[in-house]
Amino acid sequence: MVETLETDIAVVGAGIVGVACALQLARQGRRVLLIDRQQPGLGASYGNAGHLATEQVFPIADLSILKRLPRMLLDPMGPLRLDWKYLPKALPWFTRLLLNLRPAPFQRSVAGIRALNEASLGAWQRLLGSIGRNDLFKEDGSLLVFERPETRQALDALQARMREQAVPVEYWSGSAVQTAAPQLNAQIQGGLFFPRTGHFLDPHRVVAELFDAARSCGMQFARHEVVGATLEAHGVTLATAQRQLKARQVLIACGAHSAKLTSALTGKPVPLDTERGYHLMLPDEQQRLPFAVTSFERKFIMTPMAEGLRLAGTVEFAGLDAPPSMQRAWQLHRLSKGLFRRDLSIEGATPWMGFRPSLPDSLPVIDQVCEGRVILAFGHQHLGLTQAAVTAQWIAQMLAGKRGSQMEAYRLDRF
Repeated sequence: MVETLETDIAVVGAGIVGVACALQLARQGRRVLLIDRQQPGLGASYGNAGHLATEQVFPIADLSILKRLPRMLLDPMGPLRLDWKYLPKALPWFTRLLLNLRPAPFQRSVAGIRALNEASLGAWQRLLGSIGRNDLFKEDGSLLVFERPETRQALDALQARMREQAVPVEYWSGSAVQTAAPQLNAQIQGGLFFPRTGHFLDPHRVVAELFDAARSCGMQFARHEVVGATLEAHGVTLATAQRQLKARQVLIACGAHSAKLTSALTGKPVPLDTERGYHLMLPDEQQRLPFAVTSFERKFIMTPMAEGLRLAGTVEFAGLDAPPSMQRAWQLHRLSKGLFRRDLSIEGATPWMGFRPSLPDSLPVIDQVCEGRVILAFGHQHLGLTQAAVTAQWIAQMLAGKRGSQMEAYRLDRF
């Protein structure tokens, strides 16, 4: 006989978005059951770059992607790779992405990303402060550096675009970069500094601390894989191999794995794909950088963390099922050569791959559908960590009957 467990709200997905939402809902006095097939924080939330990327207000692609497509198909180690075997399946998603690069939808995407990002820093400060763990985050800014003099024009154009979107940004000369980060190579020409950003010292620990706080508020956790779901008259039934889970409401927050469950409950196909991201963790390099540094030309980021220096940023379109290509993670170390006065040590380095959930307009789905029984919070692309706290805040407001007009851009029915 299949055991049945009942709750007020089932949260499917124990990544940073799902756990943050579970905590906020438990604090509202709801009976919350968090469900994931693995322990909390072991998906994309484990291996992200750790950067609070409030400055990244533009969609994941622009029209230059058309020029880069041949290289994407041919260069397995490029910063942006499309597996040619996956191209037929990815083509509808890329078609939608290109349509969203037209001026009007592109500006809607920018406005939607900006609205979330502008609220993200304050939301994280409040959330971490509420559990007494502000020490897990350093609001120390981030730096985008460039090495070639001919890059300066492109950097100036980017700075102008960011100022148009009210992103706090400062130009730093090469000497200012050297003063702030003296271990970087003197060949660096300068960069853009973003003062209203920061980085997390241990992204997985952030999930763990929020999870413990949610449990102290009564949240339960079940390690199951949800394999099916049906709408009932007064709620939702979720099927797992071990038991049935009945809830008045379900919150789908399982990142790149959210499409199938969402479609099963809403009857609506969701154009969700995954950008497979890689990182390389260097345990001997905790002290190399004072804050996160991104290379404009090399297109990757380096973030100092409690356990070392994390190199991240490569993107691969190959779906959820293809095996990881860990050479892409090791390529990040090769990209770092020449950025420092002394090359980074790879002693004890560990590679990783995870799935970023991306929708073709670069906006997440944050919505409540099916007469309130189904709540959605997924598709945050590269910005899941950045936008998790404000997403959880908005979900809690939505379920309290305080849905604001700012949430309209993230509705499911925009597709």
